[in-house]
Formats: sequence, C-alpha cells, structure tokens
Amino acid sequence: QIGGADVVVASGMWKNDLIPHASKLKFIQSISSGMDQYSKEQLGAKGIRLASAAGVNARAVAEHAIALILAIYRRLPEARDNQHKKVWRGMLGDLTQREDEIAGKTMLVVGMGRIGSHLAMLGKAFGMKVIGIRRDPSQGENGADSIYGMGDLVKLVPQADIVALTCALTPETTGLMSAAAFAAMKPSSVFVNVARGKVADEDALIKTMQGNKIWAAALDVTAEEPLPAASPLWTLPNVFITPHTAGETRAYEDNVIDILVENLDRLWKGEKTLRNQVL
Repeated sequence: QIGGADVVVASGMWKNDLIPHASKLKFIQSISSGMDQYSKEQLGAKGIRLASAAGVNARAVAEHAIALILAIYRRLPEARDNQHKKVWRGMLGDLTQREDEIAGKTMLVVGMGRIGSHLAMLGKAFGMKVIGIRRDPSQGENGADSIYGMGDLVKLVPQADIVALTCALTPETTGLMSAAAFAAMKPSSVFVNVARGKVADEDALIKTMQGNKIWAAALDVTAEEPLPAASPLWTLPNVFITPHTAGETRAYEDNVIDILVENLDRLWKGEKTLRNQVL
C-alpha cells in the first residue's frame, strides 16, 4: 500500500526495500530518534524528505538513566529478588555490600545532546559532579561541570563512578566504549547505556562483567534486539537490563504527533526546513 502514500509515519520496523515501491512518497516522519535504519542515499535520490523524533523522549530517557543508577546503588533488583524469596535481609557489616548514595559521585556523560544535557541536569540535582563528552566541545557544557571531546573518553573514564552513554549511533560512536575504555573503569564503577547497544563493544562488556572488573552494568539497549536467549547478559548477576523502554512513556505518541503536525504544516506551506530535519 505504500505506493499510494504521500506521507508515512514510520517506526523502527522501517525497511529500505519499500523505497522503490513508494512512487508518490514525499515525506517520512520517523517516530524514533535514531536514524540508522534509513538509507539517506536512496531517500535523497528520490527526493523524499525525512524527519526524526529527536528530543521527543529526551526527558524520559534521562529519567530512566537516573532510575537505573538509583536501582544499582540502592540494590533494588536484589531487594525485589529477596521479596520473591520472602527474605528479609538485615543490615550488612561489609560496607562494600551496602546500598550507597549517589550524591558526591562523578558521572561521565558520553553524548551531550538533548538526553545527555537533561541527564547532566538531573545528576547535578542529585549532587553529582558531571563530566560531559561531546563531538564538538566548543558547543558548551550544557549543564556539565566540564566538557571534553570524544577522543578523551579513555583518559576520563578512570575519574568516573558512573559512565553513562547517551550519544547517537554513528560511524564515529560505533564501538566507542571499547575494551580499553572498559579496562580503564574503576572496580567500584557503574556502566549505564541508554544510547544504542553498538556504541559499546558488547564482547568487551560481557568479559568485563564476567570478570567482575566493575561493580555493575545497567542496560536499556543491546547490540542485537531482542537480546538473544543465548547471551550471557541475561544471567550475569551484576547486569540489570530493561528492554529498550527508556523512552516509552504514556506521552510519547502525543509528542510525536506534535512534530508530525508541525512538519506537515511546513510542507504544505512550501517551507524548506522541517523540525528535526534529516533530509
């Protein structure tokens, strides 16, 4: 049916093999922020406009990252497991095994766009020191205490109690969180990924967690989704996973519709620039 469509609102299920059949298509409004599933070359060759939903869930994803961080430091997954076992855990004498506070921690936020900037703001509200990494540090701190370039990641990781990935998946960021970066993390640190699974070297992540090289990892994304049943990540006790739901809130669709309506209005008026324009 795509052959009769002028406008398509597309999910992450978009397939580029639809493009040759889209004879009338003028505009695609994606409902996601990530654009890696779209062939810009094919769409551009046919003059098809494309806009993302970037920023529509920035607050939600940042809040989810904070929720994951709190869950780890307050040991909520363990508490839930104990509840199901009807176990009332007493106070722990070993201080290293107790719940912890996040005030005073240092969080390294990798990607200081909309999500990263909001996460930095939330982190500061909780009393954390925030170091930001972005492609172009000259664009400013955006709420972080200091800002650095992507090439400084491995140098900065040892300073962080929390390393949080919030960047887009691009050729530059694919595998950015490398084996060397994981090896540089403090043993007491926490790794959080609310970006895209492939921003991290997943094999290196698995080896890091299997070897208990860092305290914990909290993942909303994985390299392959759904996560294959054979993945060791499912059963590692120091890994907490949510199924790519960070941005999936009750307000999501309404927020996307606002972008769609604005872009349709711009197109009908003949304006050249779209909101969240990709093509």
